[in-house]
Amino acid sequence: MRNFQESPLLKHLLVYFLPVFLITCTSQKELGSREKPIQFALVPGQDSAVLMENGKLLEKWILEKSGLHVRMQVPVSYVAVVEAIGSQRVDVAILNTFGYLLAHDRYGAQAKLIGVNRGTSEYWGQIITADPKIKSLNDLQGKKFAFVDPASTSGYVLPAKLFKDHSIKLAETVFAGKHDSVVTMVYQGRVHAGATYHTPSEDGVPQDARRLVKEQFPDVYEKVRIIQKTDSIPSDPVVFRKDFPADIGARLIAALKSFPSTPEGAKALKNLYHLEGFKDCSDKDYEQARKILLEISQQVQEPAK
Repeated sequence: MRNFQESPLLKHLLVYFLPVFLITCTSQKELGSREKPIQFALVPGQDSAVLMENGKLLEKWILEKSGLHVRMQVPVSYVAVVEAIGSQRVDVAILNTFGYLLAHDRYGAQAKLIGVNRGTSEYWGQIITADPKIKSLNDLQGKKFAFVDPASTSGYVLPAKLFKDHSIKLAETVFAGKHDSVVTMVYQGRVHAGATYHTPSEDGVPQDARRLVKEQFPDVYEKVRIIQKTDSIPSDPVVFRKDFPADIGARLIAALKSFPSTPEGAKALKNLYHLEGFKDCSDKDYEQARKILLEISQQVQEPAK
């Protein structure tokens, strides 16, 4: 009697079904396992290499404290993070405020943590220039200006509202993509002025976006001036995609909260988004910002020209 294992039919079935079986087993691996890591995005507000270097430290910390495998990534733009959350190519993200509002309203994403810096959870936009002839917003009439990204709260939405309210018409606008890129363009005189984020000084040392290029341009604080701040807005949240498992989310949240408990973690979080830690939040914490920012975004859908 021929061995059943040698049956041509059985071999044919194994060849056909084994790959399907393996794919099914892989797809059923628990989120956060080595085979199916949590996809964690960092909004690309500054140099991607800096974000990834410090993001890898966060990735390692999360694994040590929660047992969850995380894969950090830095998408090419703010909107790319939002769309990746919507398509579930990203599970969790540290996202800017306006980006979160878009992700929530379009795809049901939820804010679970909000950034904290020196006891506060808010930040501002600022208008900067290195042109000695520019003293106020009115002096920007007919000038060349650099924004960060169309979905950047401090680097576009709030500054564009300022220009609209003051009836300022810019001659030309560019999107630099990152806050440090805007500062560099202003410093080098490639634009007359630009918009970036603002956070308060610490012990007399500026902590706004100019600090991102301080090593490259030591005199940036002297050469590049702030001519006006925007209204404040809630700090960047940690955002979870719709239907993210609650039990896994709780473990991840605990690890994120504890990240700045060591000098290395505190430094990395500062380098990432100039934060000292995270605290619990919900979508309700962004309700007022939603009313303001979505109204503003409708008013300034096209860059000022």
